[in-house]
Amino acid sequence: MIVNYIIQFVIAMIATLAFAIVFSAPKSELLYCGISGGIGWIFYFIIMEALGAPTLGNVVGSFLLTVFSRTFAAKRKNPVTVYLIAGIFPLVPGAGIYYTSYYLITNDMSMFSSYGLSTIKTAGAIVMGIIFGMAFPQSWFNKAFAPYDRK
Repeated sequence: MIVNYIIQFVIAMIATLAFAIVFSAPKSELLYCGISGGIGWIFYFIIMEALGAPTLGNVVGSFLLTVFSRTFAAKRKNPVTVYLIAGIFPLVPGAGIYYTSYYLITNDMSMFSSYGLSTIKTAGAIVMGIIFGMAFPQSWFNKAFAPYDRK
């Protein structure tokens, strides 16, 4: 069981790392970008496994990803988007978008609406998680690392 979670985390981390490389994240931040993607994915995966609730998993995963991204940004003195954009990659419903488009083009309106609704729910859940994570004042994150900056 725990081995499965470790494998999921590592694979999500590698995929996020590759995405960050392709989109020119700073080389010194690549490891942190990978960790942020792994964090978002593993919480999504745990909730999916335990509750069978993909929408809730996306909300929680993207919320925790956002909080960790803001933490990395304060600690590493970089914009939060460096970690957030790369980290959101494993949660994005790429297959859902593809199949929604496919069924629209093939004029299968039943499958189009089914996949389309699921994809919109997933995207909305990710957005809600990010909004909740951005609701905390930035000063909380800055203060958490302020004592370490006085060297």
